[in-house]
Amino acid sequence: MKFFHDKKKMRGYKEFLYILPFLILVLVFSYYPLYGWIYAFFDYQPPLPFSWDSFVGLKWFKMLFQNKSYAKQTLQVLRNTFAMSGISFFFSWLPMFFAIMLNEVKRTRFRKFVQTATTLPNFISWVLVYSVAFLMMSNTGLFNSVGMGLGILDRPIDFLKSNEHIWFKMWLWLTWKNMGWAAIIYIAAISGIDAELYEAAKVDGANRRQIIRNITLPCLLPTFFVILLLNISNFLNNGMEQYFVFQNSWNREHIQVLDLYVYNLSTSKPPVYSVSTALSMLKSIISVVLLLAANTMSKLLRKESII
Repeated sequence: MKFFHDKKKMRGYKEFLYILPFLILVLVFSYYPLYGWIYAFFDYQPPLPFSWDSFVGLKWFKMLFQNKSYAKQTLQVLRNTFAMSGISFFFSWLPMFFAIMLNEVKRTRFRKFVQTATTLPNFISWVLVYSVAFLMMSNTGLFNSVGMGLGILDRPIDFLKSNEHIWFKMWLWLTWKNMGWAAIIYIAAISGIDAELYEAAKVDGANRRQIIRNITLPCLLPTFFVILLLNISNFLNNGMEQYFVFQNSWNREHIQVLDLYVYNLSTSKPPVYSVSTALSMLKSIISVVLLLAANTMSKLLRKESII
């Protein structure tokens, strides 16, 4: 009965019950599926039942680097993954810059309109994004129709089948879709800046550019560095949906990232579940290593831990 009279323990018990449903969801959807990693150590051939007689140890992990075909394909996929993640990483300051510029808009209605218009694409599926791209950039799309009508183009250009600058084009679509959503956290951080700082700066005669440079930007940098370090840990996680809908036989060599490659292996004929599982395992392990490295970097540079 003493437990129920101890307010501190009761409060801790209630707070634990609050987060318990979320812990269960994480266990069910994030940790329980890790049981599937076991297929990386077996020669599993669907639809045959799973059997311990087909245990092969590290065979598939070795084959990823020893088999010339798999090694070449893996290196090609890693090149694409690092290139696209590198472009996104290099321009990771854009959402912060967009949030600052949006905050400087004084007309409330126009600012809300821009924020809503730039955030809505995040809720559109990549299938619909590709539909928009097809309507605009296919042989009979808007760009070709206008270009042919104005005499700018002699013949239609199918931009979706072009392999040129595919990494940059994928980054542009990703930025269009996600920048408004990514800027929300910076907009929230700006709203949390002490208003007295701005008032004191105005009293001292600072203009808008000086206020941004000396108050807004320094207050946003801690948030930016945390997100930047988290992006380092997710360097290999490009996602699959975007590249899946945009891939074709003309651009596959440069658009196939690691997640898409794992999916293509598991859906090939015949499917190679074991190899795709081994590759997915390696990606997860590398991501954890990158997260720990980013956390160590945060401790050294910022004296703060992100995990």
